[in-house]
Amino acid sequence: MKGENLTEVSEFILLGLTEDPREEQLLFLLFLSMYLVTGLGNLLIILAIVTDARLHTPMYFFLANLAFVDICCTTTTVPKMLVNHVTGRRGIPYAGCLTQTFFFILFVGLDSILLGVMAYDRYEAICHPLHYTTSVTPQLCSLLMVASWSTALGNALTNAIALTRLSFCTHREVPNFFCDLNALLKLTCSDPFLNYALLNTVGAIPLFFPFVGILVSYTLIFAAVLRIPSRTGKQKAFSTCGSHLSVVSLFYGTLIGVYFSPTSSHTAQKDTVGAVMYTAVTPMMNPFIYSIRNKDMKAALRALFSRKLAFT
Repeated sequence: MKGENLTEVSEFILLGLTEDPREEQLLFLLFLSMYLVTGLGNLLIILAIVTDARLHTPMYFFLANLAFVDICCTTTTVPKMLVNHVTGRRGIPYAGCLTQTFFFILFVGLDSILLGVMAYDRYEAICHPLHYTTSVTPQLCSLLMVASWSTALGNALTNAIALTRLSFCTHREVPNFFCDLNALLKLTCSDPFLNYALLNTVGAIPLFFPFVGILVSYTLIFAAVLRIPSRTGKQKAFSTCGSHLSVVSLFYGTLIGVYFSPTSSHTAQKDTVGAVMYTAVTPMMNPFIYSIRNKDMKAALRALFSRKLAFT
């Protein structure tokens, strides 16, 4: 197969989460519910931020973008799985598989970068409150979003294009419910050295640098908060970071467990469970975390529902 770069597989088979028909029915209802809750919850977050002038700040601008990316990330994987359950077919065309891989890498990368940007926003707000409005300007927010999309798009394009050089021969069963890049690289009958090199270098940029930025930001934030003399001031400062820290822990904790744990501990089942966490569970939990722990968001949601009830 050396020197051959033609793909001989026209479609892949997504093995999904189980082969038991009774479990499939239960999983279909579960993931359909999770998908609807994710879409509705994140959409409400976006609508509340757009319609409430009090939330027209950098923090909520980034949160609205995060909610949009969460909807997109879940839509990349879950609907195809639901269709497979309904039709009984598990196949996905080669082009469809590459497209799903591209968008999955794009939106997971954006999720990570946005969490890093939000940590920087919290750092400026807590450590330099007097200069916050002049340092985190609308122009800077727009620039950060353009940079976020450009970085995530470049990473996704690089890895997706590199995937097209591989041959898959007769190996086409993907041990997951979507076309995960790691799973595809294990199926190839070509040499995936370049792909792994890109995954560990270019692919690490949207994950590693935001994670380091979050660690640095919160180290400086905690140091600044500890210098606040009043207990009330400390609680108020920590409360503004609580929601973001909860989402960061959920997102990066899952990714580290799946992608950065020792190779010897990897199993198809463990990777699939991890994929469920960051493709379905985390996007669903984000709206609850931000609405439950945030007084301004709860007030905006109440106002949004009040307006809807008034119109009805």
